[in-house]
Amino acid sequence: MADHYDVVIVGAGPAGLSAALNLARARRHVLLLDGNRPRNAATMVSHGFITRDGIAPHELRRLAREELAQYPEAEFQLATVRSVSRLDGAFAVDAKGVNGSPSRSVTAASVLVATGLKETLPALPSIRAFYGLGLFSCVECDGYEHSDRPLALIGETSDLAARALLIAQWSHNLIVFTNGVGRITDSQEAVLAARGVRVERREIADVVGERGVVSAVSLADGSAIAVEGGFVRPRWDAALDYVAELQLSTDGWGLLLTDADGRTSATGVYAAGDSTAPGPQQLIVAAGAGARVAAAINRDLIGIARA
Repeated sequence: MADHYDVVIVGAGPAGLSAALNLARARRHVLLLDGNRPRNAATMVSHGFITRDGIAPHELRRLAREELAQYPEAEFQLATVRSVSRLDGAFAVDAKGVNGSPSRSVTAASVLVATGLKETLPALPSIRAFYGLGLFSCVECDGYEHSDRPLALIGETSDLAARALLIAQWSHNLIVFTNGVGRITDSQEAVLAARGVRVERREIADVVGERGVVSAVSLADGSAIAVEGGFVRPRWDAALDYVAELQLSTDGWGLLLTDADGRTSATGVYAAGDSTAPGPQQLIVAAGAGARVAAAINRDLIGIARA
């Protein structure tokens, strides 16, 4: 069947690309679908990927797609997946083409969810202008370049204190801005204070700076606190509407629950990358997860019992 695949992979970030490459090398017939809206589109350089430290994320994706194109077993297409449903012991995948690509309706023996996360930044007027230039979300990716600078951490989520402790590994001059709604308890604030981290609970008016370089955080009362860049904690959503019919199990953050090899709660459905349980959101970690789940998918398709 021309439109039946061993595996349909949804999402061509590092997890999906890595899985596609390894599955093609296992001679699996693979279709990789991607909507061409990567979460790190605003990021100019990425770090921590061995042999590729400092590469632009879009260049890393380009190189990976170029490698994948050498394998006739793999097919890549720009398309947004609208739904995945069960069909006669397999899966039906409906996708809408983007950027001139045709829409597709295909079937697959298995499906890999590798669509990552959708970000919603705090609602500050100028924050988008600094994101990826002077403000970042991945501490492991960009902490080193901000060592020993006076930094801001802006966020409104319940894990803000934990992220502040992580950033303090790189800078002892850190202020956490909760924008009046961040949930940092008194006991957490005491722990942060012991590390030299200050908590600023007043409402934020905006981020201040020029040409992507942050110079201060302006508060609603008219005061401003000088910083030299920093981090933001967006709200992350896995955006899994297209697999809603499969009723996959998720955790308290809405991320997919999987076993160690990427198997979800639904037989034949796998997940890799940032849409799974929390961890370092690094390109190399996602790529490794993609390779691991590819091995599991191949073995499951063969019927090899789990060790």
